[in-house]
Amino acid sequence: MSQFLELLKALGPLGAFVVALIDGAGLPNPGGPDLLLLFLAWKQPQTAYVSAAMSLAGALIGSQILFWLAHKGGRKYLDARASGPRAMRFRKWFQRYGLVTVFIPAVIPIPLPLKVFVLSAGALGSNPVAFFGVMAAAKTPRFFGLAYLGRSFGEHSTDWLKEHKWHFALGAVALLAFLFLLVQAADRIRNRKDRLVSGHE
Repeated sequence: MSQFLELLKALGPLGAFVVALIDGAGLPNPGGPDLLLLFLAWKQPQTAYVSAAMSLAGALIGSQILFWLAHKGGRKYLDARASGPRAMRFRKWFQRYGLVTVFIPAVIPIPLPLKVFVLSAGALGSNPVAFFGVMAAAKTPRFFGLAYLGRSFGEHSTDWLKEHKWHFALGAVALLAFLFLLVQAADRIRNRKDRLVSGHE
């Protein structure tokens, strides 16, 4: 595995694409795309944003593969890959909050299993275009932000991330709360419209 990781590092932006593709498809990978992108942006600052773009492309393609596998396989595919107690709790979150649950772990590296939410999105019939848009909106600032960080801080990038981990955690909580409030507000508006329509019938 270490030799494979070294090969990916040597490949530069192409290596970033491969790791992001593997990670997006929900497969085990050597270290994940975030750390590899930081490393490449530090070692090869001239191609930092190329690596970010390749990571983005790989992540979007990989997540689409996982989405369509779940979409074609339906609930049986979902049950086979996400049926533990923790996974079932996250599936219920998806049923309640929809693609918001995909956006949060995709944009900020917090301890939520993105794979479960992607599988839920595919198996439970989310709109493919909406899913792609949410993933792109989340992964774009994440990868280009990491490329900027690695390019600017070099070998101290991971130290900077560790020093600011609580800022990221608070930001994730605030974003989570804001988006969930939006979902609840949209539900109330939709329910009010439904009552009005049923009252006229």
